[in-house]
Amino acid sequence: MLDPSSEPSTDSVEPHSAPPRPLAPPRLLAPPARAARPTIGFVSLGCPKNLVDSEVMMGLLDRAGGELTARAEDAEILVVNTCSFIDSAKQESVNTILEMVRHKVANGGKARRLIVAGCLVERYRDEIRRNIPEVDAVVGTGELEAILEAAGLSAPVVPVGSNSPGSPFNILVSRAASSVHQHSLPLDSTEVAPQLAPHFRPEGDLRERQGRFSREKWDGATAALPEYLYTEFTPRILTTPKSSAYIKIAEGCDHPCSFCIIPQLRGKFRSRRLESIVAEAENLIAQGVREITLIGQDTTCYGEDLGLVRDGEPVGLSALLESLAMLPGLKWLRFLYAYPNKVTTRLLETMARHENIAKYLDVPLQHASPSVLKRMKRGGTAEVFLRLIEKARATVPGIVLRTSFIVGFPGETDEDFRQLCDFVAAAKIDWLGVFSYSDEEGAAAFGLDAELKVPKRTIEARRRRLMRLQQKISAKAKAEWVGREVDVLVEGESDETELLWQGRTALHAPEIDGKVLINDFGPHETLVPGTFYRAEITESHEYDVVARILE
Repeated sequence: MLDPSSEPSTDSVEPHSAPPRPLAPPRLLAPPARAARPTIGFVSLGCPKNLVDSEVMMGLLDRAGGELTARAEDAEILVVNTCSFIDSAKQESVNTILEMVRHKVANGGKARRLIVAGCLVERYRDEIRRNIPEVDAVVGTGELEAILEAAGLSAPVVPVGSNSPGSPFNILVSRAASSVHQHSLPLDSTEVAPQLAPHFRPEGDLRERQGRFSREKWDGATAALPEYLYTEFTPRILTTPKSSAYIKIAEGCDHPCSFCIIPQLRGKFRSRRLESIVAEAENLIAQGVREITLIGQDTTCYGEDLGLVRDGEPVGLSALLESLAMLPGLKWLRFLYAYPNKVTTRLLETMARHENIAKYLDVPLQHASPSVLKRMKRGGTAEVFLRLIEKARATVPGIVLRTSFIVGFPGETDEDFRQLCDFVAAAKIDWLGVFSYSDEEGAAAFGLDAELKVPKRTIEARRRRLMRLQQKISAKAKAEWVGREVDVLVEGESDETELLWQGRTALHAPEIDGKVLINDFGPHETLVPGTFYRAEITESHEYDVVARILE
């Protein structure tokens, strides 16, 4: 991966979350000699779901003969995988593209081709081509295999038994050998499992009829919605630390949230087969991964489109967690992006039953005022959410909760904001992020009356006030960690100072939560990144804690 020199905007990034940043260099194995391999550099922006897309594209490129590099000045082909969720993400994407243009045009580097991929392409395909002529090709979220043609590479021959010609899954199911660490079954295997055509939830079909996924007004957007799903056979290069990996269990979203354009960007909700996910997890564990984080736009809807529903209640995620928790060698398993009304008793009991399932629930609530939630098309009330939190804490002892809120949504009054603050004070959320409302063209909220739009100055004042409140709650909660013995996954030197090392517990998701800062190696002369150690928490701060290694 490449490290552009432009600094990302963090105005609307979750506080105490790592801002969207370029990825660390991929972990490459020593390749055999090859003739004239084009060098390719990647920058991936945005969320972990985008990261997995980048890893898939990197795997495809390597398998087709490309050679990945972490140095922009050495890359003949530059790829920027973009995010366009909110204004600051779009601006960061544009800034990064322009930085790569300078490598191509002005800095005397080797780059001869610049490719832009991801969500920004789905939203502004023609505008990118028109306004940044140095961009040679664009690749949308549902056409990852097109990265090969964009890079001027040919796809390996697809074995018999794979999808029909023209299918977006053709090259994704191949098991051609790669010289790079890839997520597939053993390289000497020739079996290929066909990818079934995606099914959809009835809710998604209804939303489509209602126009939820319409992109007619988008400049250059393709008419067909993305239907891409990767499988256990898809080549993929890990860019995460060696002990950790994400698995994307589903794509798309059917929810009607009025502030969000992800359904238009990513298409209707569709789940991967449970067997495919388990097979990928087994491959990851065989490669040394000990922490797996399941991701999707809404992981709690997993399997509904596959019929994994009992008595009207989704059971897919619970069944998947049960299957994964039994895999030997998996130390930590968690899932992110739960939807509040999909967090069932069965799901919570599954979390409580297995030691290696992290007692960690990430459930974005977005607000607590009923009137704001209604305009957001989210539903719920503060009372409903408090009952959910109480139930989670009673069912899963020691559980930590993470959520995010949007302040300044159109029509949010002082009273609405007061209700949100009262809820945060009562709920005592462990990890909390606050986004300033971003008015996104194409979202339903964009068309609300102008007099309902909250001034930016008011939005920022409310965001700061809510984070000050959460800072006090977090400091008090972290003080209760002092004296605990915990398992810590060591990541390496601290981002803040070389005098400290840092790591995480199972109650910290990668990148977005606080850190465990290590100032005493105990019996060890040095520590090994990617290794688990037993530690004692010795002091606390507002978001981070300090620990000494015991063994």
